[in-house]
Amino acid sequence: MIGALMYDRRVTDAAPEYVPLSNHVAFLLGQLGSHVAYRFTELLAPLGIRPQQFGTLRNLEANGGLTQQQLCDALGIHRNVMVGLVDDLEKRGLVERRKHPTDRRAHAVHLLPAADALLARAEIVVAGLNAELLAPFPPEDRAKLLELLQRAATANGLAPGVHPGLTASPGRSTCDADHSS
Repeated sequence: MIGALMYDRRVTDAAPEYVPLSNHVAFLLGQLGSHVAYRFTELLAPLGIRPQQFGTLRNLEANGGLTQQQLCDALGIHRNVMVGLVDDLEKRGLVERRKHPTDRRAHAVHLLPAADALLARAEIVVAGLNAELLAPFPPEDRAKLLELLQRAATANGLAPGVHPGLTASPGRSTCDADHSS
């Protein structure tokens, strides 16, 4: 409560022509984005994974047996970053590389049972974070907020389900055309 009072005081003490940052959509979305990234990282930490690893595992769960290049394309992640992510997940016993069934130059990345169990626990974290963020809203407002955010993301060229922090520029893949990995 003291923080809220201090914030109100700072805003009301400002010159009348000053428009508070909290009246700017871009600022609020940035503020919430930073908060959500921090909270998500914090909540995943006890599971031993980071948000990038969660996203990679989720993509493999939905599309098992992708090559690293296909993962790179799907997530818009630079191939060097993807190699590091898969290496780390493999060392931890969450994924394994297997010979690709049709492309002898490539390896397919597959989830291992430990990843399935980890993803089940991570989904509980995601559901909890969503509930935490949406607690102030009634169900009809939650659905509308999701729709508005999806529209804004699409209109700004952001690929659905791809975090822009992992790409060179929003909505664009940074992968090379080399599909041998």
